[in-house]
Amino acid sequence: LSLADLCSLATPGNSEAMPVVETEVKLDFKDVLFRPKRSSLSSRSQVSVERTFTFRNSKQTWTGVPLIAANMDTIGTFEVAQVLAQRKCITAIHKHYTVEQWKAWASGKGKDMLPYVAVS
Repeated sequence: LSLADLCSLATPGNSEAMPVVETEVKLDFKDVLFRPKRSSLSSRSQVSVERTFTFRNSKQTWTGVPLIAANMDTIGTFEVAQVLAQRKCITAIHKHYTVEQWKAWASGKGKDMLPYVAVS
């Protein structure tokens, strides 16, 4: 095919139009290098990943680690929520718990964990 033939195929409304070939550079994970900056910290244990969020509509604030465990059957359990709440991470509890199980957990072991629990 000649260049003229290719251009006629690429006209709008042509059902046989050729796909657009992108020529810009694309980067992959192996093309990018993260270089750490100098730091005054002497250990990684001094790093805090806690953040404080203020919710736009309620104006309430929440402080914790912005990490949410999935609401899958084996992950979003009360037991996982208890462990992650100690580290100020959120757990999305799965939907298969009964109301009675919720009441028992929320009034017992889970009472202090509720700020770190999401319901799906």
